[in-house]
Amino acid sequence: MDALNAKEQQEFQKLVEQKQMKDFMRLYSDLVSKCFTDCVNDFTSNKLTSKEEGCINKCAEKFLKHSERVGQRFQEQNQLMMQQLRR
Repeated sequence: MDALNAKEQQEFQKLVEQKQMKDFMRLYSDLVSKCFTDCVNDFTSNKLTSKEEGCINKCAEKFLKHSERVGQRFQEQNQLMMQQLRR
């Protein structure tokens, strides 16, 4: 980033933020799709049953924990690669 001038740094930062937003929206969409498909079975009512609601809560929690863990591992691998490049 030091090799970029101020304008280039701003443009780069904007691209990074756009990618992060796109990734977040993809994650959210995948979460909704997976948990809805796995948990919602009764379409005779416009409300979730308690069983469906519990399933969705557990599904969302697992999905988010998994995504967080994958992100942490990716960050660890990225840091390791950066250290190896500096040597």
